[in-house]
Amino acid sequence: MAGDTVPEAGTPVCGTCGAAPADDDAAALARLTWSRGTENDREVWTCEACSRRHLRSIEGKLDSTWW
Repeated sequence: MAGDTVPEAGTPVCGTCGAAPADDDAAALARLTWSRGTENDREVWTCEACSRRHLRSIEGKLDSTWW
């Protein structure tokens, strides 16, 4: 997981690389700029870098385990 601290509840964490916003301001921005999806009835966040890297797979609705 990126960083040494455990993120607060409700803070988005990238389901692909484990990145988490550094503070409350970054978390608020992440909610606007990161991708959010639902897999197996749970909310999954994908950071900007992973979203760019896997854009075609996301748009093709491929399961994240595939990419």
